Amino acid sequence: MERLQKVISQAGIASRREAETLIKEGRVVVNGKVISELGTKVDINKDKVRVDGKLIASQENIYILMNKPKGVITSVKDDRGRKTVIDLLEGVSQRVYPVGRLDYNTEGLVLLTNDGELTNSLIHPKYKVYKTYIAKVQGIPSEDKLDLLRIGIKLEDGVTAPAKVNILDIDPSNNITTFEITIHEGKNRQIRRMCDAIGYPVKNLKRIKFATLTLEGLRRGQYRLLSVDEVENLKTIK
Repeated sequence: MERLQKVISQAGIASRREAETLIKEGRVVVNGKVISELGTKVDINKDKVRVDGKLIASQENIYILMNKPKGVITSVKDDRGRKTVIDLLEGVSQRVYPVGRLDYNTEGLVLLTNDGELTNSLIHPKYKVYKTYIAKVQGIPSEDKLDLLRIGIKLEDGVTAPAKVNILDIDPSNNITTFEITIHEGKNRQIRRMCDAIGYPVKNLKRIKFATLTLEGLRRGQYRLLSVDEVENLKTIK
């Protein structure tokens, strides 16, 4: 027997916290009866659980690491008909969801799973899950400018937490600087906006690390399943 919100989360429908909201709103039915009390326990192998009328079943959790190309939406579907990360998952029958987002023109590491509980722990601000990117910017910023990123810079939605920034390459002939930047927040288009704020717009951005995961061995557009050890390492982040 498992708590109802955990069953909903494990089915990949919502995080555990979101599942609690669904229950409180009376959108969950067990064996024909609306359940609105938290703490209710069910046996997914015996009880019929429906969320918004849809029957859910026990399913094995799956964890996928992808090297997302540019020009692909980090979403399950797109109302403008653009290619999504789900479209790249040939041969995967389980329904999975991306953990966080990379914008359309950013490439690199994306994690997808149907484990709602893990997803919540990886994107919740209090757990400070670090993500590392390689950014190529137009211009050659001084250390003083980069220090603004290291200290925290004011954006329209608040001041960013301090970032780790290390210059990797300076190309004076093309007026391009490449640096590695690590953050733990997930504001929309955050690194691009941070670089715009110091006057050095991003020309290319790639995420190379998410928590303990890297892109080693994955070409652009490829994906693989996480190992048991990789999953266990992610689950220690809480």
